[in-house]
Amino acid sequence: MEANLSASNLPGAAFEDLHWIDAETQALLDSLVESLPTSRLLLLVNYRPEYQHAWGSKTSYTQLRLDPLPPANADELLHALLGDDPSLAPLTRLLIERTEGNPFFLEESVRTLMETGALVGAPGAYRLAQALPRIQVPATVQAVLAARIDRLSSEDKHLLQTAAVIGTEVSFPLLQAIAEMPGEVLHRGLDHLQTAELLDETRLFPERAFTFKHALTHEVAYGGLLQERRRVLHGRIVQALEALYSDRLAEQVDRLAHHAVRGEVWEKALTYCRQAGVRAEARSAHREAVTYFEQALAALVQLPERRDTLEQAIDVRLTMQSALSRLGEEARISDNLHAAEALAERLGDDRRLGRIAGSFGTHFSAIGEHDRSIAACQPALALATTSDAFDIQVMAQARLGQAYYTGGDFRQALDVARQAMAVRTGDMRFAHVGLGFPAVSSRAYVAGCLAELEGFAEGKGVAEDAVRIAEAAEQPFYIASALLWVGLLARRQGELRQAILALERSLALCHTATFPRLFPMAASFMSAGYALAGRAAEALPLLDQTLERVAPGNRVIFQALVLTELSEALLLVGRVDEARVLAGRLLELYGTQTGRGYQAHAYRLLGEAVARGDAPEAEPAAAHYRQALALAEELGMRPLQAHCHRGLGMLYATTGQHEQAHAELSTAIALYRTMEMTFWLLETEATLAQVDAR
Repeated sequence: MEANLSASNLPGAAFEDLHWIDAETQALLDSLVESLPTSRLLLLVNYRPEYQHAWGSKTSYTQLRLDPLPPANADELLHALLGDDPSLAPLTRLLIERTEGNPFFLEESVRTLMETGALVGAPGAYRLAQALPRIQVPATVQAVLAARIDRLSSEDKHLLQTAAVIGTEVSFPLLQAIAEMPGEVLHRGLDHLQTAELLDETRLFPERAFTFKHALTHEVAYGGLLQERRRVLHGRIVQALEALYSDRLAEQVDRLAHHAVRGEVWEKALTYCRQAGVRAEARSAHREAVTYFEQALAALVQLPERRDTLEQAIDVRLTMQSALSRLGEEARISDNLHAAEALAERLGDDRRLGRIAGSFGTHFSAIGEHDRSIAACQPALALATTSDAFDIQVMAQARLGQAYYTGGDFRQALDVARQAMAVRTGDMRFAHVGLGFPAVSSRAYVAGCLAELEGFAEGKGVAEDAVRIAEAAEQPFYIASALLWVGLLARRQGELRQAILALERSLALCHTATFPRLFPMAASFMSAGYALAGRAAEALPLLDQTLERVAPGNRVIFQALVLTELSEALLLVGRVDEARVLAGRLLELYGTQTGRGYQAHAYRLLGEAVARGDAPEAEPAAAHYRQALALAEELGMRPLQAHCHRGLGMLYATTGQHEQAHAELSTAIALYRTMEMTFWLLETEATLAQVDAR
């Protein structure tokens, strides 16, 4: 619900009754809360005490507790409900004491007293019909509701409890299918329940629907059923849904999964939970998807152990990896993969072992263990080849490309990713395999490598192709991911307008579709882009948010790349000491990697930090630049070479070493021109002109 809160002159949004919230909306709300520190937005929510959230420690969060009514206000409410007959005064005091000022409890207590004959008259004009000592006021609102439900006729009580099994929203066709009562009795019962304000009719089209007046009413009605009766009704609902919506079961798969689990219809629970999990994952409801897959695994435990059920136990775990990966839950991914691996070895299933090995490769890469990632992906390729599993071969190639890239071996990553990218057989270009789309991810790694190796024109085409494929597949996660590489390439070349447009779109998708795993990449790229464009005020909030995410002990996907961009952004906004610490951390974490690409970046960033510090140290700075330059030349990282020559030239210019400055700046200018990195070219030419004029 959108609102404009004129009192604060802020745009606002409100979410009501969070205690009823579904997992997908909760994920959206969590993402919105994360974005508040960088937004001018007032977010209002309300919820019952049992609702749990993780916002309490945030400085942008303020809680306004709605306590029970104080005695004076409770007395005012009761006066409006009961009237001012003198006989009511003792009852008013008793109700305020017993309900402790809870408004809903007060209203239900008054209704109970009216229904039991303790009060007579009309609303606002009641009088006491029994002596006060004879009046029993239940101790809790749940007891009040349970007593009200027990006073219903047997038919109405049966109908209300049957409706409660359907859920908080009750479809009339579904209720009619499972209620086992004549139509006339059903309609009369619904009229009674609405008159008693236990149910409300909420919709007439395309089918009638009702909802419970209050969440507690639903809880008490459902809780009054014996467990066996609940189970039978849930099972009957599954059958009714299958009959009512036989031509569009996909639309009902969430409800089918819910009732199949609670009805202990295990075969159907397995089927529908898997389908619901895939459906949730397709709309980026990752937390909800994980819940469904876990329910599918729980259903499998109840089924006889056969080869097909063991295969499904593997497949469900592998399918769940995608959602867990998006949520950054690497520990659970590891547990899942080990469990799947044990089952696949028991079955002697090479095809599934290949998929598992490739998934281990992605997992190890995500936690920074790049050598283990490479070691896992190589047998995945071998297993895929021996089992003639072409799709797994493509997946393993893409993941091996990722492993080399995250380890800083850009040439090797480029070779492997190009092999995966070249696949166009059948529908593989748009196929979803394992944890992702190889056609998108392989292009992402090609683009990332070309950003390091001076292939800006080719890289731009490849990255934009990745966006088109992701859009054709209608996968927001892969669209956001592909846009990151478009933005990175443009930023590294100095094409800031294009970079910022792509990165802003990616960052918006991370927020609206809830991709916490992508956020550090998007925010670090974006902060560096804003800082380079001179938009420090926009860079700083993103920068600070991302620094929290990458604090020591935390792991994020593409951590070396994120640390590189963050350190660059810190230098550009003048936070030199922080940049130096971060560059040192980058060198410590990635200085031993065989690829050494990020080692080269770390040395250049350290050179910049030392040169720009409060007490610049020329020789240590020059030493860092030279170390970076040597690695960059060996690894073919031409954009980094240009920056190293420029850094050395600027350093020599400030220390009066004009000949050396001229040589370094001239080399940087030649490289910038060759690679069309015009953003840095003009400033470097101006500095060279000043050096030559001395």
